[in-house]
Amino acid sequence: MREQTPRVDVRFRLAALLHDAPEYVIGDMISPFKAVLGGDYKAVEKRLLSAIHIRFGLPPVLADEITRQIKAADRGAHTSRRPSLQVLPKPRPSACSARDPGLPPASVRDYLTPWTAAKAEKRFLARFKTLLP
Repeated sequence: MREQTPRVDVRFRLAALLHDAPEYVIGDMISPFKAVLGGDYKAVEKRLLSAIHIRFGLPPVLADEITRQIKAADRGAHTSRRPSLQVLPKPRPSACSARDPGLPPASVRDYLTPWTAAKAEKRFLARFKTLLP
């Protein structure tokens, strides 16, 4: 598998990798439940993410455009999951969908085939080490 030439500064790739880190600390909750909890939950999540960014040498708060790009990539990854793994309805279609993820066929096999937890951990940590300042 050949890695594409990075189009984004390495620091922001690290921020993208860590974008769900607060969920590791406080647990993952589905979006409808987060909405019921309201602004207090979002405030805690934002404070945790800022602390995580500081710990890894990133700006506490990212520029809005970087945050938008990370959210778009996250939504794209979500909508690209195999339908058999869907528990909740998919969000509205985006530019990256299960039918047309915008990747070459070999990449679709590589990136959209579910991994075991052990493989996911190994790949995450390997990527984390390459992005760590």
